[in-house]
Amino acid sequence: MDEIALETLGRHLQALRQAQGLSLTQLAARAGIAKSNLSRLEQGSGNPTIDTLWRLAKQLGVPFGTLVAPVATPVEENGVSVRLIEQSHHQRHDEPAVDVYLMRCAPGAARQSEPHPPGTRETLQVVEGRISVGPPGTPHQLAAGEVFTFAADRAHDYRASDMGATLLVTIVYARGETSNG
Repeated sequence: MDEIALETLGRHLQALRQAQGLSLTQLAARAGIAKSNLSRLEQGSGNPTIDTLWRLAKQLGVPFGTLVAPVATPVEENGVSVRLIEQSHHQRHDEPAVDVYLMRCAPGAARQSEPHPPGTRETLQVVEGRISVGPPGTPHQLAAGEVFTFAADRAHDYRASDMGATLLVTIVYARGETSNG
């Protein structure tokens, strides 16, 4: 992320934390990161990983997309980049929250994802390349043009082939679910 994106993310993160009445120390401890790292992120001088942002969003009780929404650039880590494309905004209680991302994986890139909240489903549509995805030990192989939906409320892995992969990732949270995973 560039300097402007980092500053925007930092201000947004700080606003979300303060809106919940959490101190830097409290949020850092809950998310399992150093207070100094959280402070740097809020000041726009950190370099957050996807995992760090997921943990912060989870502890703030917001979807990952809500945390990164003000940032137009992708979040990148270890050959995987994720960019929010769209997020449902005016959600009624009986409608699910939905986040849509563009994910690009470099050749051979791998990412382990923690479980999302109960009832969350993920749909992947491969645009280019090949990827295996699913619970550890039982991956599902996908190629360009294929679509796969799975229960995302358990740990799941992504592993790109030696040609890499580009995919659309749609996360549908359980109806009325407001916390993140």
